[in-house]
Amino acid sequence: MKLTYYGHSVFVIQNNNFTGIVDPFIKGNSSCSQSLDDIPKLTHIFVTHGHGDHIGDTVELAKRDDALVICNAEIGRYLANQGVKVHTMHIGGRTKFDFGKIKMTPALHGSGIQIGDKTYDGGNPGGFLFYLNDKVIYHAGDTGLAMDMKLLADENVDIALLPIGGNYTMDIDDAVKAVEFIQPNLVVPMHYNTFDVIKADVNEFKEKVKNTEVKIINFSDSIEV
Repeated sequence: MKLTYYGHSVFVIQNNNFTGIVDPFIKGNSSCSQSLDDIPKLTHIFVTHGHGDHIGDTVELAKRDDALVICNAEIGRYLANQGVKVHTMHIGGRTKFDFGKIKMTPALHGSGIQIGDKTYDGGNPGGFLFYLNDKVIYHAGDTGLAMDMKLLADENVDIALLPIGGNYTMDIDDAVKAVEFIQPNLVVPMHYNTFDVIKADVNEFKEKVKNTEVKIINFSDSIEV
């Protein structure tokens, strides 16, 4: 299985015939030097919430690859109206697909979809648990620290993808506490340095985490997991 980081909260997960991207914010992402043409052919797209830096290029990529978008019902309605294939879920829902299982997890954030000067209902923000073969990957989405994260310890998470940038999400210290709650085998920091307001020292995060391996993935780099 290969995990590629495109900066901000954008990850591509490749496993056998499955190629999924989470929060495909490519155009306008200062951390991403790639274009949409550099993104591999996708089977699935996962959207954690409705903000523009997370919905990103979902519509263009979904239409390019005839990919299925997995998201909450409100975002799904918005995307379906643009001719995109969707499978909608909500917090706590767990569903089996041909590539594995997905569960939506809570996130403490907003989700409004901004179109011009109007904001539309984006439903509840969330995260995703991916159950792929013998691996469990947790993408937290945009979230603050929550006691609910303690329940994730029961999921035996192999890899946790956690925001550390602060202001809109957990900062470094709260992300360290989240690692203690979740108890993953490996943690990868995300959602930092895209904008000035979320600048963070990723090495400080690595130094503060105890008893869990931290892997810093450089933007556009991949790791085998």
